[in-house]
Amino acid sequence: MKTHPSAVIEPGAKIGQNVEIGPFCYVSNDVEIGDDCKLISHVTILPYTTIGRGCHIHSNAVLGGLPQDIAFQDEVSYVIVGEDCQIREGVTIHRGTKANTKTTVGNNCLLMVNSHLAHNVQVGNQVIIANGALVAGYAQVGNQAFISGNCLVHQFARIGRNVMMAGGSATFRDVPPFCMTRHQSGNSVMGLNSIGLRRAGVSAADRMELKRAFKVIYKSNLLINEAIAQLEADFDHPLVTEMLDFIKSSERGICRYIYSNSEDKD
Repeated sequence: MKTHPSAVIEPGAKIGQNVEIGPFCYVSNDVEIGDDCKLISHVTILPYTTIGRGCHIHSNAVLGGLPQDIAFQDEVSYVIVGEDCQIREGVTIHRGTKANTKTTVGNNCLLMVNSHLAHNVQVGNQVIIANGALVAGYAQVGNQAFISGNCLVHQFARIGRNVMMAGGSATFRDVPPFCMTRHQSGNSVMGLNSIGLRRAGVSAADRMELKRAFKVIYKSNLLINEAIAQLEADFDHPLVTEMLDFIKSSERGICRYIYSNSEDKD
């Protein structure tokens, strides 16, 4: 372990092999930091936080802060960060608000400057959360989602796999997998996240099936229950089934569709 003389590491912290802790960092007790992690400088890691192998955490990030919830009773709760994450300057991640609950971040995530994860948020793998984005309590973010700068995700909302939230958009409804929200808008999608799907290796044929399903959900003038019934009757494709299961399990309702001239035609 390589530790700058100005860093403070409390007794009881568990530090892995080949960890670098830079100037003026603070690591509390009841913290676990995995092998090959690097804390650049002025990083604060508070109790009941676990950080997986190979994470880089930049200046003024605070992990394990108390939840901003007046119902919090100072019970033991957790922050768990996976492996190979990049956590940039000023990021804040808060503990769960009830006893033995947790806020989780998956593997290979990038949390950009001044983004915030509130209590009990669940973030999947390979997620990018851009500068200034705010994810409220109990929200869920699926694998490979991209939340752009200054987006707002309301508490309990769900962001599906491979979703692209465009800059400045906000939602208190669920965003179905593979969709894209509209810039500077609320609770609306503009089409499929076709570029993100291509980058994720989804084939043209699979994207076409998703496009057909999207049309049933959003462009057929069917009520949502009618659209679900049609999807169940007409489609037998795993990605469509994933989208369908997400919609059927939604408790907040899904985002509406608003046409955009910039909608991807793929």
